Amino acid sequence: MNTTNFAALGQLLAKKGLLIRTCNIPAVAPLVCGADCDSRVVEPGHLFICKGARFNARFLTAALEAGAVGYLCDESLAPELAHVAPDTPALVTSDIRTAMALVSAAAWDYPNERMRVAGITGTKGKTTVAHFVRTILDAGEPGSRAATLGTLETYDGVEQFVSRNTTPEAPDLWRHLAHAADHGLDMVMEVSSQGLKYQRVEGLSYDIAAFLNIGVDHVSPIEHPTFDDYLASKLKIFERAQMALVNARMDPTHAPRIFKAAGACNTVLYFSLDGKSTCGQQPDYWASNIEPCADGMAFVAHTPQWSSPVRIALTGMFNVENALAAIAIAQTLGCDQTAIVSGLASCRVPGRMDVVTSANKRVVAVVDYAHNGMAVEQVMSSVRQSYPNHYVVAVFGATGGKGAERRFEMPPAAAPYANHLVFTEDDAGPEPVERICAQMVDATPVGTSCEVVLDREQAIRHALDLARSSEKPAVVCVLGKGHEARQLRADGPVPIVPDGELVRQLLS
Repeated sequence: MNTTNFAALGQLLAKKGLLIRTCNIPAVAPLVCGADCDSRVVEPGHLFICKGARFNARFLTAALEAGAVGYLCDESLAPELAHVAPDTPALVTSDIRTAMALVSAAAWDYPNERMRVAGITGTKGKTTVAHFVRTILDAGEPGSRAATLGTLETYDGVEQFVSRNTTPEAPDLWRHLAHAADHGLDMVMEVSSQGLKYQRVEGLSYDIAAFLNIGVDHVSPIEHPTFDDYLASKLKIFERAQMALVNARMDPTHAPRIFKAAGACNTVLYFSLDGKSTCGQQPDYWASNIEPCADGMAFVAHTPQWSSPVRIALTGMFNVENALAAIAIAQTLGCDQTAIVSGLASCRVPGRMDVVTSANKRVVAVVDYAHNGMAVEQVMSSVRQSYPNHYVVAVFGATGGKGAERRFEMPPAAAPYANHLVFTEDDAGPEPVERICAQMVDATPVGTSCEVVLDREQAIRHALDLARSSEKPAVVCVLGKGHEARQLRADGPVPIVPDGELVRQLLS
């Protein structure tokens, strides 16, 4: 077991200008072999980190009972915690978030130095790219070669569970990295704007950092106050990367700023769906001969080393773009052509362009996690391209309490491609579903057929009934929640049948 000295953690913070004082450190300082901010996962020898406006001193008591050898806190909590644990070694910091990340990395003995780490950010596509890369890494290998941190799942060689945050808090992040390094795994992780803004990945270096795209999302009083803050947070990923991978077809409005930030890395690679660029750089990775096929998309992938036919089991041009990013990341991590082609062909991503067809083939349901204007437009345009003569119904809602722009952007994004829109519940949280849906109706372009069905399951049932009664073959797009099995309401989360599972039941 690798350990560090408690006093050395204080010296680290002092060197960074983050230490206010140390308390109760004996002449022979205790050794630290990990760090946690959740008292329920503390193990003997760990440092416990006391953070948050709602922190309760009983959490520290529980952590010490579990074997924590000391704690880290900020000045606001220091007097209370000194009273609760008067003889316990403590570090008091001026910046709990940055300090938490730095001491966590040290307490877990910098596991990123013993593994390769790929970071993926962007407004959409992070989960799909991460799944592609993980499947490629595992292709042809005995057992797993990849650990993952992301929206759908956390897997580190020891722990495996449905993720709570796309990018976990720093102590959890470094624990997962340590587990993965100990098991000889590479880490493929989605990096959220919140994770970058709030120092969850402070101190972590990436072998490659991918920037997929940018659009308006997560702009709210409790997330990013402005789009500029959102973009600036995303760009921080390049500050800690050796190599950058950037979409060469980035939105021209923001492309110069993104390309300039990427230029801080030692190497910059570019990918492009069609080989074109908005940055004046020839893409290193691109696709040709792109065609929809029975079970997804087929295309020829071009890389600096080879060109090869590729198939993916996801529909949509944007998923070809995601596959190109995954190819570039996988090559950087040492994967060969055979593993890449076979891995992409076998990859399935829960809740992403999941296609379900009725027995008589007249009704097709497409379930996707699209939950902002940019993603909705791409899914809906892809559906209309694949099913040009079908009657199309889209079912979706918008989150409450955050991402308020979504409720105004998604209806006009879907309207050009749908015959009818059904607005419903989607993690309304603290806000009334009725108000969110009313705002979505108001945001719908004049002349677009739409209605509100508040209960999500009933809305999906209703949309499928409309599809069955259509004179033409029909497509129902169920958007927003994908694989998720719970709905967030004012009084907390409640279980629901995941959209894909429900659709399969109703179309069987």
